[in-house]
Amino acid sequence: MTLLAAHINDAGISVLDRERILYREPGFALLEEDRLVTGSEAFAHARLNPRRIQNRFWMDLGTEPLPDRRFRHLSAADLVSRQLESIWNRVAEAGDRLVLAVPAYVSTDKLALLLGISSEVGVPVAGMVDAAVAATRREYRGAVPVHVDLGLHAATLTRLAQPGRVQVERQSVVDAGGLLALRDAWIRVIADAFVRQSRFDPLHTAVTEQSLQDRLTGWLAQAASGDTVRLEVEYRNITHAAEIESISLISAAAPVYQRIVGQLRAVYRAEETPAIQLTARAARMPGLAESLKARVGGEVFLLEPGATSRGLLARCGNMQSTSGGVSLIRQLPWDHAALEVSRADETAAEGQPTHLLLGNRAYAIDDRPLTLGTRRPDGERHVDLGGDMPGVSRRHCSLQRQNGQCVVQDHSRYGTFLNGHPIDGSAVLQVGDLVRLGSPGYELRMIVVDETVVDETMVDEADGA
Repeated sequence: MTLLAAHINDAGISVLDRERILYREPGFALLEEDRLVTGSEAFAHARLNPRRIQNRFWMDLGTEPLPDRRFRHLSAADLVSRQLESIWNRVAEAGDRLVLAVPAYVSTDKLALLLGISSEVGVPVAGMVDAAVAATRREYRGAVPVHVDLGLHAATLTRLAQPGRVQVERQSVVDAGGLLALRDAWIRVIADAFVRQSRFDPLHTAVTEQSLQDRLTGWLAQAASGDTVRLEVEYRNITHAAEIESISLISAAAPVYQRIVGQLRAVYRAEETPAIQLTARAARMPGLAESLKARVGGEVFLLEPGATSRGLLARCGNMQSTSGGVSLIRQLPWDHAALEVSRADETAAEGQPTHLLLGNRAYAIDDRPLTLGTRRPDGERHVDLGGDMPGVSRRHCSLQRQNGQCVVQDHSRYGTFLNGHPIDGSAVLQVGDLVRLGSPGYELRMIVVDETVVDETMVDEADGA
């Protein structure tokens, strides 16, 4: 009788015991003419038979018939049931029990359905723990930890509180920020390299497109350790070769990384030191850790493979289900020594916004608060936004240079949005950011003005300066 741990992430559903990873496969299903297969076998046909593939069933877990006409006799719950049963039959022995680490996108209703499915296929679930909590085994003193992981379709960001233990404070899901979007971007840029260098288009046939997907993991590993990646693909006994710079793979991933960066920056308040905790899956993405470090700041900490399930087993080894059912655990004690995180030096002034642009007029940002709203506060520089825009407060927000950073403070009851994401009280601004107030709202772009060539008709002090 053994307690096993499973990390339910559709990018790689893994099962571990206390010694090793027993099994891992992605959340894919393939419907052939006479059978339904899941996991790695289905993934191996994802580019060969894309119309017969499903890969959203873990994220969109439900009992409604799937919209695809080929799968209309099945629901996402049916596919989850088939894959979960298949995995359990591969790894479990009589009397074994399972504890689950579940990602942020699994809602309460989906958890209840997952427990029902587990019971139906004979998987004894002893407990469920939030995946970010399970993975976090130490306190980050002097910093605020956010756990970052990637699924197939989305990235998950979990801000963690540390009141003597680790617990979930709040969570967000970055849509189109997962592995599928990254793989598609990388396969396109790799295929383009083949076309340019060997006049061979590997996307012309399903067989060679599948070959690109099968070899992508190895090529990404090369990119992480070298400046160039040697590419080879065989078709009809002819080997086609190309070479791509690692920086090209990072550039191709930039739109996806930017979605993650944008949402992560809104999670942190201006005065906080980030401690960004990356799963091994996220850390393997070329340039992601560096992008987060450069754009969000603080320190980035990389977890080892299987860290989520190992952290689960280490602290929940005696977990037993009760007659009252299984509920999701969102806090656990630490079992590793605390880590001191020192606050980084103040951000250099260069590269920081000097002005905000509203319409055709730029307003200077300096050490004095610049307030935006529908009514001018006494004694403050002010940008009057008028009174006819829903969701704008009298004193909505203020911008100011603090400790070498450009900081926005939210004073409203409606919220201030940074690049489309609501901030939590305050946030650090960067050149190119869009700050939105109201609905549909005013958009303010953060810019740098070269004071030596500035057009005085375009740049003004705010009213009341």
